[in-house]
Amino acid sequence: MNRHRGFALLGGLIGVVALVCAAIFGGFGLLATGSDTGADAGADSANSTAATSGTGTGTGGPRGQNPPPGRAAPASADAWTGTWATAPAGVETGMPYGHPGRSIRNVVHTSIGGTSARVTLSNLYSPRPLVIGHASVAVGAGGPRAVDGTLRQLSFNGRAAVTIPAGGQLISDPVALRVPYDGDLLVTLFTPVAGGPVTYHPSALQTSYLADGDRTQDPSGAVYTEPSKVWRYLTAVDVQNRESRGAVVAFGDSITDGVGSRTDANSRWPDILADRLSGRHIGVLNEGIGGNTVLQDSVQDRKGESGVSRFQRDVLDRAGVRTVVIDLGVNDILRGQERDPARITAGLREMTRQAHTRGLRVIGSTLTPFGAHRGYTAENESVRERVNAEIRAGGVFDDVVDFDRVVRDPYAPHRIRPLYDAGDGLHPSDAGYRAMGRALDLELLETKAPAAL
Repeated sequence: MNRHRGFALLGGLIGVVALVCAAIFGGFGLLATGSDTGADAGADSANSTAATSGTGTGTGGPRGQNPPPGRAAPASADAWTGTWATAPAGVETGMPYGHPGRSIRNVVHTSIGGTSARVTLSNLYSPRPLVIGHASVAVGAGGPRAVDGTLRQLSFNGRAAVTIPAGGQLISDPVALRVPYDGDLLVTLFTPVAGGPVTYHPSALQTSYLADGDRTQDPSGAVYTEPSKVWRYLTAVDVQNRESRGAVVAFGDSITDGVGSRTDANSRWPDILADRLSGRHIGVLNEGIGGNTVLQDSVQDRKGESGVSRFQRDVLDRAGVRTVVIDLGVNDILRGQERDPARITAGLREMTRQAHTRGLRVIGSTLTPFGAHRGYTAENESVRERVNAEIRAGGVFDDVVDFDRVVRDPYAPHRIRPLYDAGDGLHPSDAGYRAMGRALDLELLETKAPAAL
């Protein structure tokens, strides 16, 4: 039996030890909530960066309160822009106590670059605190290797270690780092003791890595011999970029998540969009979750909360957001067996309403065809067509991108065009995602004010 599996067998006892360790590690600042003293508690709430990250601006400014569990205030005062994000979907199967004594090296792909970076870590779906012993960020050189000279230790309120409360999240202090456009970053976390279930994103389509021991400062990556296809604890990376014009959030289900595209190829439709926007200095954040719906929560199935429920956290609370593209509703028909198209479009309108409260423009997609999928029925197709008719008629979103027309077979409109079909009749191939990413009007994405519905 290897060492980290042995921890899991002692889970009940170790769970108690984790709480004790939080107090023991307190000498080096583990507890992130309720541990700041006088000056922190009285920090000027107008400092939006401090309020978001729980730190100063990196230039000696005051520190603000951390956001409440599961929430983060959007950063705007000093040009923080999201370069990468993912939506927490549930808890990792078979890991009830996390990965004690191990380092987790998440590999993520940037959209916009910058001169400084910060990361968001989430313990959203755990009933127990999560101890992070050390954390680091570096520019990726392929696989788990870091580009020479780019590895930076992360801190939280100036401390190397932190405890993330059950159900909570924390944002790191900023670090000076030349973050590339369209490049890889390595965000590495060491979890010294057992926690609760791992909050994660199950369909990364990107290879990340695990190693035994504290390997957060290892630039070679040689010890990271265990690959994995998920993202653990990490939910966002933001950058500072003086040329930034904000970020676009792609919000949806597995089709936004990129299921059907090649692993490590960054060929999801939001990736294609990010390539097109890079010269305009606009970030793209992928908040798709496989199996997600507009109306039903499916956290237990690792398909996330409903789109309406998670919209605040996964869209409105992201840094520098200006526009959201919504492609959601197919799973309400296929998984949720929703037969009333008006309920689906009402949920989509509710998301548009939420976006408008923040002055965001909403571009919505028609629902793509699934005629060759095993879940197809004539009744399901009728619901899809009626949802699409209402979307095209206006009054649901500010603007429409017609992904249905982009990928459907002109000779059999209820099916995906064969060239664009990944093989299951539902998910697009790389070629299909490329066509979708190219279909969006970049001028609409840059329009600031939402249209009146």
